[in-house]
Amino acid sequence: MNAKRRKSMVYRGAFLFAVMLVLIAVLFSRFVYIQAAKEVQGEDLRTMIESRWTDSRTLHGKRGSILDRNGEIIAEEISSYTIVAILDDRYDRYVDDPLETASELANVLDMDKGLLTDYLSRDAAQVELGPSAKNLSYETMKKVENLDLDGIVFREDPRRYYPRQTFASHVIGYTERDMSVARMGLENTLNEYLEGEAGSITYQRDGRRRPLLNADEQIEEPVDGADVILTIDSKIQTAMEQTMNQVEEDYDPERMIAIAAHAKTGEILAMSNRPGFNPNHYEQIENYTNYAVASRFEPGSTMKMFTLAAAIEEDVYRGNDTYQSGSYQVTDRTVHDHNQGRGWGEITFDEGLRRSSNVAFSKLALEHLGEERLYDYIQSFGFREPTGIDLPNETTGMIADTYTIDTATTSFGQGSAVSPIQQVQAATAIANQGQMMKPYVVDQIIGGTKGDPVLEQKPEVAGNPVSAVTANRVLALLETAVSHETGTGRPYAIDGFKVAGKTGTAQIPNEDSPGYQSGHGNYIYSFLGMAPAQDPEVIVYVAVEKPDIEPHVQGNEPVSKVFRQVMEQSLQYLNITPTEDDEGLPFAEEVTMPDHVGDAAEDTFNSLMETGFKVKKIGEGNQVAAQSPPPGTEAVNGETVLLVTNGEVSMPDLTGWSLRSVYMLSELLDIEVDADGTGFVLHQVPEPGADTASMNRLSIQLSGSEMDEDVWLDQQEESLEEEDADFFMD
Repeated sequence: MNAKRRKSMVYRGAFLFAVMLVLIAVLFSRFVYIQAAKEVQGEDLRTMIESRWTDSRTLHGKRGSILDRNGEIIAEEISSYTIVAILDDRYDRYVDDPLETASELANVLDMDKGLLTDYLSRDAAQVELGPSAKNLSYETMKKVENLDLDGIVFREDPRRYYPRQTFASHVIGYTERDMSVARMGLENTLNEYLEGEAGSITYQRDGRRRPLLNADEQIEEPVDGADVILTIDSKIQTAMEQTMNQVEEDYDPERMIAIAAHAKTGEILAMSNRPGFNPNHYEQIENYTNYAVASRFEPGSTMKMFTLAAAIEEDVYRGNDTYQSGSYQVTDRTVHDHNQGRGWGEITFDEGLRRSSNVAFSKLALEHLGEERLYDYIQSFGFREPTGIDLPNETTGMIADTYTIDTATTSFGQGSAVSPIQQVQAATAIANQGQMMKPYVVDQIIGGTKGDPVLEQKPEVAGNPVSAVTANRVLALLETAVSHETGTGRPYAIDGFKVAGKTGTAQIPNEDSPGYQSGHGNYIYSFLGMAPAQDPEVIVYVAVEKPDIEPHVQGNEPVSKVFRQVMEQSLQYLNITPTEDDEGLPFAEEVTMPDHVGDAAEDTFNSLMETGFKVKKIGEGNQVAAQSPPPGTEAVNGETVLLVTNGEVSMPDLTGWSLRSVYMLSELLDIEVDADGTGFVLHQVPEPGADTASMNRLSIQLSGSEMDEDVWLDQQEESLEEEDADFFMD
């Protein structure tokens, strides 16, 4: 029995020994294989070892800022702080007394003490303390830090911040606080430029995850997002926001729209809507629509501005001709003037413009222009196409052109619908010598890390719907709509400046039935104005829908409050010179310019001055050799007239001249003009007194120039030296 047991034990031992040999052989062969192949389960051995002792950290690429035209920040990335409470007693400092800690924090965070106590009493190693303890500002973080509470630490995170609150919010849009998603406005459409690219740092560490000293680091640098510089002017935008806030409080309208644009370039200086929102609190947004760009409605009588321009361009407008106001039969429909069809008796078309007569413009469209020509100008002024402004969701006009009555109503702004930005673009043609400028809001984009220009926009001509002569006549007539005692635009007059513009009162279609809403205040009241009227620099459009006004209050009251404030601030900040004192001049009247060439210069000067023109005489000769406006053209007294005399002509002192007057002079003398800036002349090369006979170019710096005057003068001097004075003289 013992022998059998010993034999069995020997067999078992031998078997176990054999198994062990096999296992050792397998392990040894595996070791040899790994040593030879440097590979484990298809993965590189070196990589596995390095990954065990290597760590990496993401390097954040900063999101680009959005700035105004002067470099003031509108949107930026800042650091925010989240409170984290350490509850694990294995740490040196942890929350030992939840009740006391909650009491201290509640005062700073404006949180419920009981809720904080609940957070701080949880069975967890660490906790965050809810939404009120997240995205804290640096100032709040320092207040909490100064409490010196055990277990209270901070996590720093990047956050998008809008320091000016509701400022141009529909233009800017917003991102979520952690910038994970860009929503609305330029934040969304320019996200590919603004968004940074993450980098990384890779380093070796020890068993406690601490970086090893003198170990190699591999760094992939992050790329910061580009900065976006807008055409918006913070001072003008702020004036707009403040005034709209006040009007919203006083009149509680359903919506408001305001746009300020540079008349010569199409740059948007300010744009705002109501209801507005604060992008720092995007959860509270009620209105996501930028009405200035993404809405269309019947414009009302602001449309008459462009019908007038079409009639003048086609030489069918006779301002002194009369018509019977009140009502006008169009096929089976009747057009009524806005005073319940009573009209003002038999009046001139000029007075019809000032009084905003629907009958006058229906007659112009149907009896003088004709349907086809009216719609040609509707097209030329850009009302059938989007402007192409660099803002999202732009809509376009819907022009009624099926029936004869459509022609009549479109001429005075009913039946057809257009957007506010389309009206502003069209108005640049009136303000800018017939050249219509495409509106834009992004000036340039600058690469964040390298600082190189990524995109740079320049003023772009969108069309030439009318001539300079027509544009000037329209301006003069629109100025009377504001300055004359019968003008509907009188509430929009501004001290020190002449304003050219047109009021609008648009009906609002019923939502659930045909026809329009009625009742006091149930309209869209608007004004489209330009200043200074003699050579506009700024265009401002304001519309207010359904203000809550008393029966004795006119609908233009809230509109005029916004317009005047924004226009005054715009002219002030752009350093536009006030209009010369024209008190005592006769009321503007349209006349056909006589031919004064060959007439006595002094007598002609005195005669035109007495008629009410602003006359500039160039030269010391005794006879008129050339004039502008030319003979036979229509002009309005109050306009500038240039008289060039015979004999030797010296370059006059152009200081204070408008750019329009300089161009008139250049045409008379056949001299090219290089103009820097906009507004009124500050400096000129050649200087006053230079002989114009051999001159071929004139360089001027205007009040709206962004260049320092010494730098500008140095450039002119360098040009003269480099080209041996041939730049200016033959």
